Amino acid sequence: MSRRGILLFAALGIAWGIPYLLIKIAVQEVDPAVVVVGRSALGALVLLPLVVARRQLLPVLRRWRPLVLYSIVEIVIPWNFLSAAERHLPSSTTGLLLAAVPIVGVAVAFLAGRPEPLSRINWLGIGAGMLGVAALVALAPSSASAQQGASPLIGVAQMVVVVIGYAVGPVILARHMADLPGAGVVALSLAITAVVSAPLVPLLGSWPHRLPSAETIGAIVTLALVCSAAAFLIMFALVAEIGPVRVTMITYVNPAVAVAAGAVVLHEPVTAWTLVGFVLVLAGSYLVTRRRRAPAVVEERTATP
Repeated sequence: MSRRGILLFAALGIAWGIPYLLIKIAVQEVDPAVVVVGRSALGALVLLPLVVARRQLLPVLRRWRPLVLYSIVEIVIPWNFLSAAERHLPSSTTGLLLAAVPIVGVAVAFLAGRPEPLSRINWLGIGAGMLGVAALVALAPSSASAQQGASPLIGVAQMVVVVIGYAVGPVILARHMADLPGAGVVALSLAITAVVSAPLVPLLGSWPHRLPSAETIGAIVTLALVCSAAAFLIMFALVAEIGPVRVTMITYVNPAVAVAAGAVVLHEPVTAWTLVGFVLVLAGSYLVTRRRRAPAVVEERTATP
């Protein structure tokens, strides 16, 4: 890998590894719906002018039906549930649980009528991943910062919805929008997310009663500009530099960044269960995708954590 490739890879690993920390900071003061609206709206405002300049807007809009479905399944629902889950779980745990997306993707492919033959190595990966998730769930009750006495298992259930959404989204993308420009899909998906999520704020009574702190505002702005808009631009550059297949290795970097960020900034505990779950989930994700080639467009994921 060239020096440019290494720098891009490192930048993307950080950009997609710190959202869990930033979400955790933000939801301690504002409602999850506010975080989602702020993040998606700012991200769309940054990317849409670029997409318009590249004339990538109209081709994507012509397929608005799968675009809306994709946006809801891959961003609207997962981002709202992820933000809500972080009120009950440590940021590092949510980051590690999302590493199970490739494992769930196998089940999604089967249910979608496109099962792929699984080798013994793949089945071993599924087993390892399930044990890893079990280890992380066992960790949650002892280290989660649940609010108002709520069980951390609520957060785990919410993360199940997030993982399923992130596994189903690429299937919609591959079937209906594989030939569309990625930047256009991302920009419009963020815009749709902002439009759909905005009514939830007054409906749920989520307006902040006072101006959020600079720390919270900074977390939401960073989520929008760095973890969403900039991250996708970096991803497109990295794909051009090293190819879509090698970019998928970023999946194994993000959880490590999430654990480190949670431990350093929020002083979240890194216990033996954390390490066991980390190793098993990542090993399972690697083994279950071994010798299985996905379409390039699926590799270029168009949603951030």
